[in-house]
Amino acid sequence: QDRHELAGVIWRSSAVKMREVPTIGVEYLATGKLTSYSAQSRYQLIIDRIEPAGEGALLAMLERRKARLQAEGLFDESRKKELPHLPGVIGVVSSPSGAVIQDIMHVLRDRFPRHVLLWPAAMQGTNCADEVARAIRGFDALSGTSSVPRPDLLIVARGGGSVEDLLGFSEENVVRAVADCEIPVISAVGHETDTPLIDLVADFRVPTPSVAAEKAVPVRVAVAADLASMAGRLAVARSRIFQAKRQRLRDIGRGLPRADALLGMSRQRLDHCSGSLPSALTGTLQRKKFRLALASERHKIPKSVTAANRRLAVVSTRLNVRLIRNSIDGLATRLELQARELSRIGAGNLERRRKRLDELDRLLNSLGYMQILKRGYAVVHGRRRILKSREGAASETEMELEFWDGRLAVRKRELR
Repeated sequence: QDRHELAGVIWRSSAVKMREVPTIGVEYLATGKLTSYSAQSRYQLIIDRIEPAGEGALLAMLERRKARLQAEGLFDESRKKELPHLPGVIGVVSSPSGAVIQDIMHVLRDRFPRHVLLWPAAMQGTNCADEVARAIRGFDALSGTSSVPRPDLLIVARGGGSVEDLLGFSEENVVRAVADCEIPVISAVGHETDTPLIDLVADFRVPTPSVAAEKAVPVRVAVAADLASMAGRLAVARSRIFQAKRQRLRDIGRGLPRADALLGMSRQRLDHCSGSLPSALTGTLQRKKFRLALASERHKIPKSVTAANRRLAVVSTRLNVRLIRNSIDGLATRLELQARELSRIGAGNLERRRKRLDELDRLLNSLGYMQILKRGYAVVHGRRRILKSREGAASETEMELEFWDGRLAVRKRELR
């Protein structure tokens, strides 16, 4: 227990609810019990609660606390996190009986309904700071593996009030809980002119709870329009790609030679060789016989030569021109059949690719953004862009509304 002494007053801080150690020269309001010690004529004040007296003292205390926490870097912009574009679960720290949670739910239903988890907490009073800090740390401690999902975004919301009413949101435990929280936090405490310390440490600050809900989720109609626009651009890009691929396939098909052209040169070489083969075989056989006769006259023919002569006779019977011609004709027939099969396979491949392109074209038409327009949506075209918001349409004088059955030109008329 810490023991403090100021202007002759001694107390123990563990028994007193203090926001910070009192400062000399500041007026305080103490609540407690007064006792006397008659033997020495002394009086003792047992303090239960002590706080600065008056709004000016409170503001001075908040300024000192703000400077101390700012020196630690808790308010730096570099440590603040980006808000998710479309959170699946939103955690809200607020009073369950106030109008704040109803305003948040109403805005979420109108813009983009989301799953909301409410952690009840006191929004003012002595228990406010502890309950708010406990709620923020409790949301941050959720792992998402249990039955309670982990929020993607936190909103700490309360309506307006006096400096004393909002004092709980400037307590150090609340500021440190927000700084330590890994989930992005939106502060919606007080009005525009109120600036509790939770606004400085939160990742985003808004003036009212309704604005916090608007900042948390986008407009569903705008998201649908963006998706329709992107689907339209995707359909155009796919159409161009398919058209380029189809044209490329046609060009390649025209550049490929026909099967007859591929086999024509080989067929000519085969015919030339088959025409010269009989005469070449006959000449070769005659030369071998002549050389054999010369060798027989000069030397006595050995048994090996006789055997070779017999083998040569057997081979010569096989070298029949008619048999060779028949073999060549058979090869030519097989070559012609293979050429026809090659032409048939090539035509079949081209036909299958053409059918696949037609199927992809039909699939593109069925998934295009025109199907979305038939469900009652429309795309607003400006002069050079697609208009996605009322602010963008306000700067245009002429627009076109694209429906599923055509476009309609509209012109903005000034009201007098």
